[in-house]
This record gives sequence, C-alpha cells and structure tokens, in this order.
Amino acid sequence: MPRTEEIVCTDEDCYLDMFENHYTYDVPSDSDISDLACPVCGGTDCLEQIEL
Repeated sequence: MPRTEEIVCTDEDCYLDMFENHYTYDVPSDSDISDLACPVCGGTDCLEQIEL
C-alpha cells in the first residue's frame, strides 16, 4: 500500500492547519516532503511531517 503522510504548514500567515498526502504506487521511493508545497500559501520550507 502506498504511504500516507499528515503534514502541517508552520507559516504564521497561512490558515491551513494540516493536510494529508496520499502517494501513488508510481511515486519514486526517494521523494519526500521537500518535494511538496503548501496547497494554500505555496510555501515549501514551512512544511513539517506530523509524527504519530
């Protein structure tokens, strides 16, 4: 099963609390959170993975 991550945006001006990212089977195994951007503010260095 492809991995799923819960991600939080830490930008103070962004109103997004968190989002869930669902990967597909064809995503390269070396991809990580640094390849993503916040869907609200577009920031890339403000994303952090939530560890449960």
